[in-house]
Amino acid sequence: MKLNINQWAEEDRPREKLMRMGADTLSNAELLAILIGSGTRDETAVELMKRMLNDCNGNLNTLGKMSIHELCHYNGIGEAKAITILAACELGKRRSLEKAEERKKINCATAIYDLMHPHMQDLDVEESWVLLMNQNYKLIKKERISRGGITETAIDVRIIMKEAILNNATVLAICHNHPSGNIRPSIEDDRLTRFINNACDTMRITFLDHVIVTDGLYYSYRESGKI
Repeated sequence: MKLNINQWAEEDRPREKLMRMGADTLSNAELLAILIGSGTRDETAVELMKRMLNDCNGNLNTLGKMSIHELCHYNGIGEAKAITILAACELGKRRSLEKAEERKKINCATAIYDLMHPHMQDLDVEESWVLLMNQNYKLIKKERISRGGITETAIDVRIIMKEAILNNATVLAICHNHPSGNIRPSIEDDRLTRFINNACDTMRITFLDHVIVTDGLYYSYRESGKI
């Protein structure tokens, strides 16, 4: 009796394999199987895609040149699945024609302020963000980690470190706004900065700065010699 993909051992299922090991570990057939979702009673989605690719000499460009009508000749492939396959091939072609997006370099308090001020200048409550960078100080991701009241917001240092680890960041910075316009850090801001600095030391992550943003001014813990 033929097992469908849902009956395979979890480590062999394409979706679970992608989540666990990354998309680059999957074969072309496995990636295409994720797109079509299911095969037939006689073939799993992976087997069906292997057969289709074999007819294309394993070449994705050849597959992308097939028509919807030609794809639908395969048992288990209807118009919806054929359209999905061709859409994926077209996206792959368009991606190859585009230049990689240049990541912003965030290596100082001014760069942090310039990045975050447009977002924070009109806020009437405090928001806190973590900026995650690689070893060249190129921005990987910026993530809001809390949103609070007029005078303060709660930040969980564990969330910050989790985000850094999940995104393979080697440098991070923290940024929050003061809706009052007062750039002076609070006792709680000082305490949080110490906690984050200690956590970064433990995890061997560079803590670039903690920047407080107001409309037109900023306060930098690093420039103030407090990191």
